[in-house]
Amino acid sequence: MGDTTVPDFFQHFPMQAVLSRELDALLADGTADLDVLFLWGRDCPNCDIAKRALLAQPHKLERSGLRWLHCNVYDDETMATRFGLHGIPTFFVFRRGKRLGRITSWPGIDAFAAVLDAQLHSPA
Repeated sequence: MGDTTVPDFFQHFPMQAVLSRELDALLADGTADLDVLFLWGRDCPNCDIAKRALLAQPHKLERSGLRWLHCNVYDDETMATRFGLHGIPTFFVFRRGKRLGRITSWPGIDAFAAVLDAQLHSPA
């Protein structure tokens, strides 16, 4: 069995891979209005549900100023412990290095998009 039932996800929904040791500098670089960090793991059925949903309707999450980052927490356990994860998938939203919130599990594409819009349009 492969690592995922969605093996080409990152080719079709581009996200920048990031390690825990690189995250702070990347979040502080100021190139994005918002950063979304997707923490996932191989052989994670709930992660694959989120990936399939993202691939099915990527247009619902296209936003100017939004940068997508990802990390397989099974390959970078420091990332998992850094955020005190109790389950995956988990998404974190950041503005210029400041963590704004966490989305756990997969709430559905419309709820996810609403959270992103609220954060993008909230005062800095």
